[in-house]
Amino acid sequence: MGKENCCTGGTVLIYSCSGGSDVGQVADLSARKLSKEGFGKMTCLAAIGAHLSGFVESAKGAGENIAIDGCSVACARKTLEHIGLNPKSYIITDMGYEKGKTPVTDKTVSEVVNKISVGQTAKSKKDSNQNSCCCY
Repeated sequence: MGKENCCTGGTVLIYSCSGGSDVGQVADLSARKLSKEGFGKMTCLAAIGAHLSGFVESAKGAGENIAIDGCSVACARKTLEHIGLNPKSYIITDMGYEKGKTPVTDKTVSEVVNKISVGQTAKSKKDSNQNSCCCY
């Protein structure tokens, strides 16, 4: 598919840190849960870092890009900024969780998902399910 067929309009794409720490794992699991619940489509952060054109064009054409990072190093956010985007950024440690001391449990993931989903509107949830992208 050519880049003209990539994401457009109200599509919400979700990118996550999957770092080696507990908060990185919580970020990843939270992104997966948000995607499963229809708040957006989780896609590949590594493909953005590798500058794979379909993924980059999808990100640039999305209505909103969400970066979920485990800690303040903010690798997901910075990867998207590197290609000229300004994603909506969520950092797990800014939510009161501590790196190296956060249990990776369903309860923790649900708490994080609830904190993130508060910012999502019913419209963006609906739009993300109706648009399609070439890559994610």
